[in-house]
Amino acid sequence: MPELPEAETIGRALNRAMTGRTITRVEVFTPAMREPLTPLLSARLEGRKIVDVRRRGRYVVAELSDGRALLMHFGMSGVVRVETADTPRRKHEHVFLHLDDGRIFRFECTRRFSMLKVCELSAPGGFPAELDMLGVEPLTPEFDGDYFYLKSRGRTGNVKCFLMDNAIVCGIGNIYATETLHAAGISPLRPAGKLTKKECARIAEEAKRILSRAIELGGSSISDFLNVDGSEGKFGQELAVYGRAGKMCPRCGKRIETVRLGGRSSAYCPGCQK
Repeated sequence: MPELPEAETIGRALNRAMTGRTITRVEVFTPAMREPLTPLLSARLEGRKIVDVRRRGRYVVAELSDGRALLMHFGMSGVVRVETADTPRRKHEHVFLHLDDGRIFRFECTRRFSMLKVCELSAPGGFPAELDMLGVEPLTPEFDGDYFYLKSRGRTGNVKCFLMDNAIVCGIGNIYATETLHAAGISPLRPAGKLTKKECARIAEEAKRILSRAIELGGSSISDFLNVDGSEGKFGQELAVYGRAGKMCPRCGKRIETVRLGGRSSAYCPGCQK
């Protein structure tokens, strides 16, 4: 599932490709993905200009000139492209937004877990109320060791699931939580409430470093993720523990193990993550 770096990569690409463009026609080929798509046909999108595209957590928001926005989430297999009109429609492309420069915004999702819908914005430059439940952004000053320590007090659950809680800090999923905890030397099995201030500071610092590096490399193409131009993210080549169960830890040489946490497989090194 695309996480923060992948959503950021998509948002930046769409901002370059679509900001300033006007929607001229809407086509819907499938009744629904995660939510109904047919309301797009009656949403009066024709003639609306896209004034900005930005990210919040794992969501991408395309602000429209009438105070509304297109809200996107890419589920497990969502891919968006902006291509010329002569490109044939792919089997699992569900929505076309025709633009005034002759290109088409295309939303593809083989598993149909993605989302594209129209929402009201709280204010120009803001975000829809649907995203009010999200916690702080990990790449902002609000997310630091003091914040993570304060929020973790009294928490008996493991730190891996706590780091992935979007109500605490948004956008960090399985891949980047796994890599962050390895880089910080913290076992994913540790109760969040037992972390020290120093450990919380390491987690926040490593999360920022790893997420920034992943954005620089266009994200991680672990399963179905592709960038807007069809390219794959390159951060997967730098993964230390995620997807490497049974291999040697690049830091201490111990064998990487996995454990089920929150219904997800979590890789870690028992040698250097304590």
